Amino acid sequence: MTDLVTQVDPPGLFSSPAFAQGMIAPAGRMLYVGGQNGTTSTGELLTGLGPQTEQALKNVMAVLAEAGTTPENVVKLTIYLDPSVDPHEAYAATGAVWGERRTAVTVLAVAPARGDALVEIDAIAAIPS
Repeated sequence: MTDLVTQVDPPGLFSSPAFAQGMIAPAGRMLYVGGQNGTTSTGELLTGLGPQTEQALKNVMAVLAEAGTTPENVVKLTIYLDPSVDPHEAYAATGAVWGERRTAVTVLAVAPARGDALVEIDAIAAIPS
């Protein structure tokens, strides 16, 4: 499958190995993945930031696959972290599932809607035609 999105990293801005400064997506069908927590298919919330982050990303990837797209076509991730957690720990936990994929990312320190969740992740992706 050909990637649909293009990273935009102006030379005057910091270049990060973890995220792109912007993303260009073609006009067409887009997928908006609602906030995913670290819950299993039975609704069990995993314990700890690392396992919750990994499961939330697996859940995002499951929605992408069901819609016929891939993580390479994600235009934007928004990650909501409980203010009590270390964002570096959450970032470290993404590698096992998300890998080295760069996309536009926003990380916010806010309490996720599910009170016992430590992380919630949503995504926007282009869908191949």
